[in-house]
Amino acid sequence: MNIRVLLIELRRSVAPWAGVVVLTTALAFLYLLDAEWWRGTTAWTAQWTTMALWTRSLLFYLWPLAVGLGALQGLRDHRSKMSELLASTPRPARHRAAALAGTTAITLASAYALLVLVGAVQVSTNTAYTHAGWLPISLVGALSLVAGALLGMGAARAVPSALTPPALAMTAFVFTALMHMSLGRTETDTDTATGIPDTEPNLVSLLSPAVQEVRDVLLTLSAPVHAGQTIWLLGMAATGFALLVAATPRARLTALAPVLAGAAIAVLVLPADPRRMYVVDEAAAEPVCDGPVCVTRTHEARLAGLTDPAGKALRLLHAALGDRAPVSIREDTAVLPDGSTPQRSRTSVLIDFDDSLVSAARGEELTRALIAEGMVPGCSPVGWGDTLNVNDAAARSIAAGWVLGDREPLGGDSPAADYRNAVARPVWKEFTALPRAEQRSRIQAMHAAALSCEGDPLGVLSGGASR
Repeated sequence: MNIRVLLIELRRSVAPWAGVVVLTTALAFLYLLDAEWWRGTTAWTAQWTTMALWTRSLLFYLWPLAVGLGALQGLRDHRSKMSELLASTPRPARHRAAALAGTTAITLASAYALLVLVGAVQVSTNTAYTHAGWLPISLVGALSLVAGALLGMGAARAVPSALTPPALAMTAFVFTALMHMSLGRTETDTDTATGIPDTEPNLVSLLSPAVQEVRDVLLTLSAPVHAGQTIWLLGMAATGFALLVAATPRARLTALAPVLAGAAIAVLVLPADPRRMYVVDEAAAEPVCDGPVCVTRTHEARLAGLTDPAGKALRLLHAALGDRAPVSIREDTAVLPDGSTPQRSRTSVLIDFDDSLVSAARGEELTRALIAEGMVPGCSPVGWGDTLNVNDAAARSIAAGWVLGDREPLGGDSPAADYRNAVARPVWKEFTALPRAEQRSRIQAMHAAALSCEGDPLGVLSGGASR
């Protein structure tokens, strides 16, 4: 297909509008809705991998849109009543199909590339950690739009009806929704801290071009997922193109072979174990340390502002807890199922940059936050954010105040912080009236209870022992 033919096709087809619709709706979705893709370390403009995954997650509606627009393009000859005339010309049908499909493929791929470029420009200013591991995620996303459009064209050519484009778009949307909500999820029997059954993605979900919401900055798609999805999408594209050039019912039936073969091969290649679908990016999780303070390579830029407050926090923790004190502060790299008990360590203070207590703090405030984290590690189930029950939050405030010699509310000015402060105030008054030796004994008992996630830290401080 030469440039002249391409320009003619662009002028007389809906392909340019398809690209405009995909790009503008995606940007509107990202910028007009205040949702999870704007928050924390997993924001779509924070890191390269999260940017690629969030733009892929938009395919839950962009892919059905591409299928429907492709079907609309495939009806062009039928609407103009030129099918019989074109069939009588000496030009091979595959040449006409290539021109039609090529323009749509180019515009949709370009629209998706521009969407990724918008994110990439912002990511490049927000992180110093660069890598190429995000490229396969985005390339498969672009391929899915092209394959969906080709499948829509071929289906509309095989069933030339005005109802075909909306019917195909709705069917594709139902498919992506079911993959995300039910058919693509398997209920697990994981023993969680809440006792509530959890679900995890299964192999079938990987046949959808969309991915699940980004829940951890260190997670990425594995290589077998990229390979299996590429095979499946290439089979889909081949079937769409074959339907475009098929002239007989038998040829149309034969055209289904590539998509069926692609699905069969993809099922063999795609991982069945959820732990091999979304995997930890080992390069991103590699520790970068300054003495006893370590963060992941992803957050290396935060190390400079963390080192001094963390060093001071470790010295004060040692003075308070003696040999029981943690000796290092490091970023938590464990990726656990939602609802499970969080990881804790007796030798390290594990921090999460999505924890508002740490992420928003600087200088002395950060030192206080790290002391609080070290004295009372959080026991909230994974997936609940940085929410603590009132008693644990009050115990943190008292413990940090005891170490520093003055108690200040943690968590800033908010109704929740005021309530926690009201709970902590009478316990603090009673606790500080005790002899110093008794205070130290209760502080150490409180720390042990918090590490076990079985005792009530605030109850220990006030003379109790259990929840």
